[in-house]
Amino acid sequence: MQELPDIIRLIILLSLKRREHLTKSQLTHRIDKYLARNTAIEPAELEKALDEMASEKVVTFTNGTFVTLTKEGIRLSEHWKNLLTKREHILEFIAGLADGTITSLVIVLSALLVSLPAHIMMWTALLGLSAVAITNFSSFMLGSKTEDIADALSFRALMEYSVNDISDRGERTKSLVLVKDLFSILRRRRTKTNLRAALTCSITTFFVGIVPIAFFSFIPAPFNVFFSFGVIGAMSGILVRYRAEKSKVHWKTTLVETLVIIAIAVIASLILGSI
Repeated sequence: MQELPDIIRLIILLSLKRREHLTKSQLTHRIDKYLARNTAIEPAELEKALDEMASEKVVTFTNGTFVTLTKEGIRLSEHWKNLLTKREHILEFIAGLADGTITSLVIVLSALLVSLPAHIMMWTALLGLSAVAITNFSSFMLGSKTEDIADALSFRALMEYSVNDISDRGERTKSLVLVKDLFSILRRRRTKTNLRAALTCSITTFFVGIVPIAFFSFIPAPFNVFFSFGVIGAMSGILVRYRAEKSKVHWKTTLVETLVIIAIAVIASLILGSI
């Protein structure tokens, strides 16, 4: 971000949605709404930014009137939205899968070792999973909000430092105001994103944990063991595949890492539970 058009291009990428066709006036209205009508972008500035984006094949003009994102534009837009608004809850989903899988595995193994009655096991499982889910919700809500504020301040400081080199005083002032307004809106959006992320983690934890425990409690032996461990294995497989896909690491490496971490957590939990 070194010039005013760079900031306008970023705002356009954040404002446009996938497969959306907007006229320039509609796009201007969307940007004004996005910035809470605090800063007006001149039509000439918007035109210049759109022409540059069209030359870079980020946007295209349909029938010479409507503006829409190209495949490259959609990719860039999603990257910026994930970076600035954390729209994709990767960490929260992985944490929910891992915590639910580990909790259910510990409870099922404990029930097998001490032969707990079904109703006691189910009550213990509900209490344990609820505690883990609520803890995850509060941890991600507070931790993500604190981290997001720190990230937003760092991003804003870097962008303001970049645009401070603009020689034109009027353009530099407008760029700084745009950056300030943009991050004011992003902070509000991230608050909503944090709530969704915390809910994603807690609900995933509870759902992934309760399903195998319910199979173990209500299906007659020995089928309950096969069904519960089958569900735990399936959830572990989803966790491995999701981690490998998002980290672009071979699934065998991710499988080993995941199994080692789950094994350490389960063994430690069983040892502590037996003390």
